[in-house]
Amino acid sequence: MGVTLIATRTMMTAPFATLAQFRTLVAAGPQPHDGAITGAQARNGMLTKPPASLGRLEELAVWYAGWRGDARPALAAPQVIIFAGNHGVTAQGVSAFPAEVTAQMVANFDHGGAAINQLCRVAGAQMQVHALELDRPTADFTRGPAMTEAETVAALATGWAAVDPAADLLVVGEMGIGNTTVAAALACALCGGAPQAWVGRGTGVDDAGLARKAAAVAAGIARHEGVLDDPLAVLRCLGGREIAAMAGAIAAARALRIPVILDGFICCAAAAVLERVQAGALDHCVAGHLSAEGAHGRLLQALDKAPLLDLGLRLGEGSGAALAIGILRAAVACHSGMATFAEAGVSAG
Repeated sequence: MGVTLIATRTMMTAPFATLAQFRTLVAAGPQPHDGAITGAQARNGMLTKPPASLGRLEELAVWYAGWRGDARPALAAPQVIIFAGNHGVTAQGVSAFPAEVTAQMVANFDHGGAAINQLCRVAGAQMQVHALELDRPTADFTRGPAMTEAETVAALATGWAAVDPAADLLVVGEMGIGNTTVAAALACALCGGAPQAWVGRGTGVDDAGLARKAAAVAAGIARHEGVLDDPLAVLRCLGGREIAAMAGAIAAARALRIPVILDGFICCAAAAVLERVQAGALDHCVAGHLSAEGAHGRLLQALDKAPLLDLGLRLGEGSGAALAIGILRAAVACHSGMATFAEAGVSAG
């Protein structure tokens, strides 16, 4: 599968121009198709296997069928989108790598040299990369809002417009030096608790770097305490362009009834914004894996998502979610491809 690299200074049209309009779209997201769920459950009960013998694969197949509106669906066109952005908070010494690495890794994606490129090939997924103004990092959220409303809307719109309406599954990933600090700040603001509980070593910071991350998160929360009851304002003040773009893409997938596999801590922090805007906004999503980034498990619990895989991954890039595409493909293939007892001439007992 090829990779399309897209520079996103010029935006395609999105169906919102303000955060208020985006909030309305999230709140009005469609629901799964009841008839497809009923039909998928009925088919599952007739397949040549003991009841519930495929465990969670059966639940996944019925969930997928409901969102695709087809009791016997196919999964043939997964899409993986990587969003890249740079962060002003790196000035606080929160990362083991310089911001220049973001652009270097975008080039690596383009040349097919990253882990996510290999995983997309294995999964049979199309992959695109959107680099969001890497030469203009967001502002340092310890000193002021990370983005203006216009910048936040533009990033959300990038994500929304990036989703292929012909896709039947979406994975969103990220690249951005400093973005585990941003994700920790978002998670702390949206879910509560002490900053120290949400920060981790990210790309491998030492103990001093970990302390600087916790201090930066605490400073950001304190500076923006007046907006903590508004998740989109939290995104504007603490977030990054690539994180907002992931949120926009996940919301667009809901509008298109495209199921989503969530990646690790950073992706789930972006998704948490939507869940706080509207309870149930992530019903079209499953968690691909449990990251080794320590706070990811807490965030999954807050989102009530059980991961499909637990392999100690902490790379980002959408890698864990891309790996989980195979699990969902298997669930759908068994559900739609297996014979019923009647078709196979096997006694149902």
